[in-house]
Amino acid sequence: QVQLVESGGGLVQAGGSLRLSCAVSGRTFSSYAMAWFRQAPGKEREFVAAINWSGTTYYSDSVKGRLTISRFNAKNTVYLQMNSLKPEDTAVYYCAGRLGFLKIGSNEYTYWGQGTQVTVSS
Repeated sequence: QVQLVESGGGLVQAGGSLRLSCAVSGRTFSSYAMAWFRQAPGKEREFVAAINWSGTTYYSDSVKGRLTISRFNAKNTVYLQMNSLKPEDTAVYYCAGRLGFLKIGSNEYTYWGQGTQVTVSS
């Protein structure tokens, strides 16, 4: 059984920063591509960022330059450093994993966390 647990969400004013963490159980973590998605009420789940086992990253244009995904394989943890936050970033953020190369479609990922709320005020 693989479990993903997100943490680090909260309320922050526009321009502020947060760091989300995703702790993953399982000995195969280093072989997984990991990603962050987000979902606002009434909207489809949206791709944010992803990282391969090798460290290669890919970002949505809407967050490029502001959000950074990274991973620390020795701790089975993936991070999302969020800087210069905007109200449009408000959403529930989900950590996801898949065995293989990174993808941008939510239906490509097998494992999901429960989500953590990020709220950015004006």
